[in-house]
Amino acid sequence: MEMSKNGMGLKIALGVALVLFLGTGFYTMNLYRSSNQVKEDLIAEKQLVMNDLSAMAKQYDVAINENDVANKNLIGARERIQGLIDSLKMSETNVRSLWRYKKKYQSLQKEMDVLLAQNDSLRVENSYLATSLDSTRVRLEERNMFTDSLLVQNNALAEVVENAAVLNTVGLKGFGVIERTSGKLIPTERASRTDKIRVCFTVAKNALVQAGDQELYVQVVDPQNKTLGLNEQVNINQKILSYSIISKFNYENTSLNICEFVASKGKESFAKGRYVVNVFNERDLVSSSEFTLK
Repeated sequence: MEMSKNGMGLKIALGVALVLFLGTGFYTMNLYRSSNQVKEDLIAEKQLVMNDLSAMAKQYDVAINENDVANKNLIGARERIQGLIDSLKMSETNVRSLWRYKKKYQSLQKEMDVLLAQNDSLRVENSYLATSLDSTRVRLEERNMFTDSLLVQNNALAEVVENAAVLNTVGLKGFGVIERTSGKLIPTERASRTDKIRVCFTVAKNALVQAGDQELYVQVVDPQNKTLGLNEQVNINQKILSYSIISKFNYENTSLNICEFVASKGKESFAKGRYVVNVFNERDLVSSSEFTLK
C-alpha cells in the first residue's frame, strides 16, 4: 500500500515537471519570436523613414530643375536632406534613434511644404512677369519678397537639421600644399610637389552641444583606398573607423573654422588620383568631400 502511494506521488511529480518544462519551452519560443518580430519591425520602420526622406529629396530635385531663380536656396535645402539620409544610414536601429529621426522628418516635412509652396508661387509670378511689361517693377518686388521668404525658410530648415545634440560641419575642403621653410603654405594640385594634405572645415553653431573641449575624427583616403596619417582605429556606431587625425578644439557654441594637416607615411610621396576626405563626430559621418592630385 505504501509503495502504491509512493508510485502515485512520483507520477504526479513527473507530470508537474513535464507541464513546467513544456510551459517554459513555449514561453521561451514565444519570447524569441517576439524579439525577432520587434527587430524586423524596427528595420522596416527605419526603411520607411529612409524612403520618406528620399521622396522629399526627389521633390527638391524637381523644384530645382523647374526654377533657375531659386536654385541656390533649394540646392542648399537638398544637400541638408541628403546629409540627414547619410546620418540615418549610419544610425543605430532602435526605438530611440528612430523616434529622433522621425521627429526630424516631421519638422523637415513642414518646412519643405512651406518652401515648395513659396517656390511654386515664385515660378507662377516669373511666368506672369514675362507677359506683363507694364507691371514688371511691381512683380520684381514681389519676386524679391518671395526669394527672401525662401531664404528664411531655408535657414529654418538648416536649424532643424543641426539642432541635434551633436557637432556638425560645413564647407569641408581638402587640398595639397607646398610647405616653405618660412612656414608659408602654397596650394598645389601636383602630387609630386605636395608636402602635406590640408583639410579645412567649419564647425557649425549648435546651442545643444555643451561648450568646452570637443573633438572630431578626420579621415583622408588616398587613391589606393589607404587611410593616410595616423591610420588608427575607433569604434563608431559599432563600426570600426580608421582615421587620419583627431581634430581637438575648444567649442564655445559659435561657428568655428578649423584646418588640420595630414602627412604621408615616412618618406612616401603622395600618389596621383582621387582623394576622399570624411569628418565624423562621435556617432555619425557629418561631412564628406574629395579632391584630385595630378
